[in-house]
Amino acid sequence: WAAVPRLVAEADADPAIRVVIFRGAGEKAFSAGADISEFGTNRTGAAAREYDEINDAAYVAISACTKPTIAMVRGYCFGGASVLALSCDMRVANDEAVFSIPAAKLSLGYNPRWIRPMLQVMTPARAKEMLFTGGRYGAEQALAMGMVNRVVASAALREATVGLADEIAANAPLSIRAAKAAVDQLAARPESVDLEALDVLAQACFASDDFKEGQRAFMEKRKPRFSGR
Repeated sequence: WAAVPRLVAEADADPAIRVVIFRGAGEKAFSAGADISEFGTNRTGAAAREYDEINDAAYVAISACTKPTIAMVRGYCFGGASVLALSCDMRVANDEAVFSIPAAKLSLGYNPRWIRPMLQVMTPARAKEMLFTGGRYGAEQALAMGMVNRVVASAALREATVGLADEIAANAPLSIRAAKAAVDQLAARPESVDLEALDVLAQACFASDDFKEGQRAFMEKRKPRFSGR
């Protein structure tokens, strides 16, 4: 968790990286969540506050990444892993994926900051159901709730996720950055959107070399080669 902000910042600063994909190690799970046997030491007193701060910094870093982020969810996606996935821009899940936030089953006070990503993809009623019951939701249920963008067969998960990333990466980075910033602000705080800052990002697209490249490619009937400048 502590390494996530640094890793995201490195990817965000690298001009060769157009899309960031998060995945679990191995083939069994995105993440089965925290080790409950450690709760007696890391979820009490000062340790609990430090644990929450480290987790929160990771979620904030992912949400603040200026480049598109995709969670490739295979199998279990429990607890903090669900919030990590929801902090991404999009989620592609295999048909065996299972989502759960079992805080209520453990008498954990769930950090209210971590509910924000939930409310950006699902209704308040759905978020309450998930938190109140601590239940498990399969891939198709998660799709219906708005938690995932696509559900694919397990064998096709990597291909589908990378294919989506490639489709995004082929487009103009400045345009995507402006669109992402606008959607995030309008969705999170519609009453206090910094339209001037969003206008600057949008206008930068028109002043870019990529804007000229896009026009040339259209006229020459070829795929554009965007540089992000």
